[in-house]
Amino acid sequence: MLSLPDDTLLEVNNLNVVFHQSGVFNQAVKDVSFNIKIGEIVGIVGESGSGKTVTCLSIMHLIPSPPGKISGGQMLFRKKDNAVVDLNFISREEIRKIRGNEIGMIFQEPMTSLNPVMKCGEQVAEAILLHKKVSYQEAKKQTIELFNIVNLPYPKRTFDKYPHELSGGQKQRVMIAMAMSCNPSLIIADEPTTALDVTIQKGILEQLKKLRDEFNTSVIFISHDLSVIAEIADKVMVMLNGNIVEKGTIDEIFTNPQHPYTKGLLACRPPLDKRLKVLPVINDFMEITEAGDIIEKPTSLESILKNVVISEKERADHLKVIYEKDKLIQIKNLHTWFPINKSLFGSTNEWFKAVNGINLDIYEGETLGLVGESGCGKTTLGRTILKLVQAKEGQILYRNEEILRLKEKDFRPLRKEMQIIFQDPYSSLNPRISIGEAVMEPMEVFGIGKSRSERKEMAMELLKKVGLKESHFNRFPHEFSGGQRQRICIARTLSVQPKFIICDESVSALDVSVQAQILNLLNDLKKEFNLTYIFISHDLSVVRFMSDRIAVMNKGIIEEIGDADQIYFNPQKEYTKKLINSIPKGKIQLKLNGNNVH
Repeated sequence: MLSLPDDTLLEVNNLNVVFHQSGVFNQAVKDVSFNIKIGEIVGIVGESGSGKTVTCLSIMHLIPSPPGKISGGQMLFRKKDNAVVDLNFISREEIRKIRGNEIGMIFQEPMTSLNPVMKCGEQVAEAILLHKKVSYQEAKKQTIELFNIVNLPYPKRTFDKYPHELSGGQKQRVMIAMAMSCNPSLIIADEPTTALDVTIQKGILEQLKKLRDEFNTSVIFISHDLSVIAEIADKVMVMLNGNIVEKGTIDEIFTNPQHPYTKGLLACRPPLDKRLKVLPVINDFMEITEAGDIIEKPTSLESILKNVVISEKERADHLKVIYEKDKLIQIKNLHTWFPINKSLFGSTNEWFKAVNGINLDIYEGETLGLVGESGCGKTTLGRTILKLVQAKEGQILYRNEEILRLKEKDFRPLRKEMQIIFQDPYSSLNPRISIGEAVMEPMEVFGIGKSRSERKEMAMELLKKVGLKESHFNRFPHEFSGGQRQRICIARTLSVQPKFIICDESVSALDVSVQAQILNLLNDLKKEFNLTYIFISHDLSVVRFMSDRIAVMNKGIIEEIGDADQIYFNPQKEYTKKLINSIPKGKIQLKLNGNNVH
């Protein structure tokens, strides 16, 4: 008879998961063992491909088979009736009864997890009807109560809304309500706050902790954001190449990490108390051989930081140089409105004022950070500057030339100077053409290079410039990781020799280690090519690392603008204070070589 200690909900022993595809075996999870106590929150961190999501999908029996297969191990789970079962050896019918009812899951992307043609309330009610013997009216009542618990606005109205009518944060709250609907003993949250505003993220973290406190629910929380893990979890496991390389309490792992990979992950985060020229990366602490062996480098965070910390004088001199330059862009009384309702005769009688009377100057060589919650207008402002959306009124001057009134044929030559790097690199690339062709294509459009061979040579050089290889030229987007695809998009942007680039959430969905590499790359390219950036992000620590000034947007207006450090450490407006206060405050204090590094 199977048994567990009285305080334990789940015990995983020597779990192995393999994927067999095209004659190749890939072991995604290797002899993973851990346990979760009742009412405990356990964080799992690691880069993409480390095995953290596959481990949790195995618990739910959601590994696609084929090509995936649980090839060994034991997963003991305590059911609500106190019976202990091995999840590896139960029938499909039994696991269907456990999913949703005993173990709930919050997936990373709520839009792909919710049925787009079903009302949100109906989808949650469906889960209740599946596992509970209640009427539809009772299921609807319970759903509305859940929507109220997760702080969805107007719960009764939200019940009848479709997913596309809700914001990203609201859709994620619907997913949390669905995961809670049958009071499961365990909730698996897979990157539930990635790409969400800090204020929405704070609400979701508080909701999960409230669940734990009120219902003794256990939570597995997967994230690449170490600050979030430090804020919410009791214990943490660090995964690399399918293995757990380190595990322990938050204090043990985040104040005194032992494994070089953990040290690297923690060091990649932009520090709050100092400014750096470059961010440390995992390769500073270790390297992995072709055989998969880990070689620790004899280095410390202190020795790395010693040469890259920016002094106050260096920063002051840097800012003085920038603000003595000419204004590259001048925005005057800019309005970008979108029609909401139209009258019977076609005239607009209600507008959504995405950008509503903005005045803003951007200096040559500056990085201006743009922050604010979803819907504040920051992306619309960026796209209006590039004339990707039409302004209702106002002026935008680029090098003292008014561009809003220019016809497309007259503005076209300026497009090569004004570029954008989008949030999702995969959807920005044509899956049918090689990355080399993708980099060369803009050159051909703008007549850069005298011949195809010259353009190919330039494309090869750009790929090397962003950290890729010449051998990658003929490969296709699906053959690259998310970080590599973002590098390809950066190379494509640089191919037309721009002067001004808008980075629109260009690192928000990347692992912290990859994010550090991309941020360092953007700064290096800025210096080499004398670029000017608008850097849009919801991650305020990243924005501060990148920016000279920060502009805070709210409801179509700029609430506050100023030096990045002053905005971060001494905000004047209540809205800015709310954003800053929503940043996870989980304390991460490294003790490397006997010294504390915040």
